[in-house]
Amino acid sequence: MRIVSWNLLHHVGAQARDVASLIESCRPDVMLMQEATEEIGEIAHLCGGWYYRAPMARRTYGLAAWSRHRFEEPATLRLPASKVPGRVPPRLAQMVRIEGVTLANVHLSHGQMLNRLQLRHITRHLVGPGAIIGDYNALGPIRLAGFHDVGPRQVTCRASGMIPFRLDRCMVRGMERGEARVLWRGPSDHHPIMLTLRVGGAR
Repeated sequence: MRIVSWNLLHHVGAQARDVASLIESCRPDVMLMQEATEEIGEIAHLCGGWYYRAPMARRTYGLAAWSRHRFEEPATLRLPASKVPGRVPPRLAQMVRIEGVTLANVHLSHGQMLNRLQLRHITRHLVGPGAIIGDYNALGPIRLAGFHDVGPRQVTCRASGMIPFRLDRCMVRGMERGEARVLWRGPSDHHPIMLTLRVGGAR
């Protein structure tokens, strides 16, 4: 299964035609998106396939998933949130079930303790072989029992005025990785990442 994940940079970054162009050039089985606005749904008209979006509370953007293969509307998993008043609304994981595996599409919090708490929460709700893919907003190594980091090791985020970081990641359980690449950034501040995964022992 070929998977591409991309944080689109809502409103000012990648638009539907940019996503459609990436789908056309990379031919993924599944395209996972973070910071997807309502307009991104146009990719279903541009590329065909099946598309579902999970908006974030009190925001104009959210998580989205597209596939050329039919799949059911993903469940959404509410993640642990900061108790500090005025912080970002509770985040979600979009739990995409396709071809016998679960892909958790994520855009995690910036707090380093909080985003690791969110990851552990996801692992308790991810049954069988699967992967947690997306914008982790995490710095440094991550350790999750039973999971392995198989994402590309290159920098994935080059936001203006910030040190480049590897924020976009993929951790798997019960799956093997083939290729793993960082793609051209395009109009977003994040590079897409592309991975080929299959069910089996992770490496």
